[in-house]
Amino acid sequence: MGEQNESREKLIACAKKEFLEKGFAKASLRKMTSDAGLTTGAVYFFFKDKDGLFGAVVEEPLNNIIAVLKKHFAEDAEEDLSTYVHHDGDHDDFTEELVNVMYADYDAMMILLEKSAGSRYEGVVDSMIAMLDSYYEQFAQRYADIFQGKRVNRYMMHWMSHMQIGSFVHLLEHEPDREKALKKIKPVMNFLIKGWMDYILEDDV
Repeated sequence: MGEQNESREKLIACAKKEFLEKGFAKASLRKMTSDAGLTTGAVYFFFKDKDGLFGAVVEEPLNNIIAVLKKHFAEDAEEDLSTYVHHDGDHDDFTEELVNVMYADYDAMMILLEKSAGSRYEGVVDSMIAMLDSYYEQFAQRYADIFQGKRVNRYMMHWMSHMQIGSFVHLLEHEPDREKALKKIKPVMNFLIKGWMDYILEDDV
């Protein structure tokens, strides 16, 4: 069992290097397995197929991000929106936690964002936007219920979901250093939160 685990982890490491260099579609299973000292049969034994091997590289880092977001959503659900007043830095702890998990495996994140075409993870950014939309559907309605004569601006809600996910995608693609990334994204988060609160509602006419 120990030898099998070692072979599996070695194959994942070699696959990560190949996917990072060539992307999912052009990556060679023969090259990965050769570099790992294995045969191509190892891919099918451990992962069923190339897509499964790609998932072994990117799924854990992606799930870590989703876990941080869901934790934040749960905390927001307990917030009393009728008394909440935003102050810069309110979300610094969440921002730092999110950046930490994003940068814990930077190469896997870049593979996921830039090298996943042809895999089942190809639409990951759209999936993350859809997840935010689903959450905001309820959160924004709670906010609207506080104000008489207001309703959720659903176009703005969807646009803000795009902006929020896009901000972190842009960060990853343009700033590989975690500490610099954290410094850059904190004011962006303040801006996004203020914008959300100012424009997520519209007159109910």
